[in-house]
Amino acid sequence: MVSVDLAKAYRLLNHGPTILVTSRHAGKQNIMAAAWNVPLDFDPPKIIVVIDKNTYTRELIEASGTFAINVPCVAQIDTVQKVGSSSGRDLKNTDKFAEYGLETFSAKKIAAPLLKGCVAWLECKVIPEPHNQNTYDLFIAEVLAAYADERVFSDGRWHFEGYDHLRTIHHVAGGSFFAAGEMHQAGHSG
Repeated sequence: MVSVDLAKAYRLLNHGPTILVTSRHAGKQNIMAAAWNVPLDFDPPKIIVVIDKNTYTRELIEASGTFAINVPCVAQIDTVQKVGSSSGRDLKNTDKFAEYGLETFSAKKIAAPLLKGCVAWLECKVIPEPHNQNTYDLFIAEVLAAYADERVFSDGRWHFEGYDHLRTIHHVAGGSFFAAGEMHQAGHSG
């Protein structure tokens, strides 16, 4: 894992991947899938993510004021489908991490866990906007730290060639996903 300059952190989400949002508060933790997310600003870096008011993840985020974005890849499609199709609130005496055998590691600036096997991670602090949160389920957050798998992201750019299993995924409905495709550079024919 390589640290990503916060001025380039928006590029980890700028291609529209499905993400996994992790949260932790008072000894409880959760993970959920989210497809509606976007970079918002550069300095300080900010992101927007939609988190439905009925989710357990949101309950933990509102209590802690922080969350992590984990950018999963093709190798994790089944995990994304599982955690996106169940509620941590329904699991008695356990959580989704234990239930699905998900391995994590510690974030540096927040309590939420980071999921192993992803290709990027962003540690985020909520910028309170009660109207947007309550009316639109829209959370704005400042990115406090960002990291990426250097095999597929370096020098501020994604490059998946030779790592098809690490391509980011994009949920299109009904458990179907697209994977990030070939890179094409403007100004070059081919």
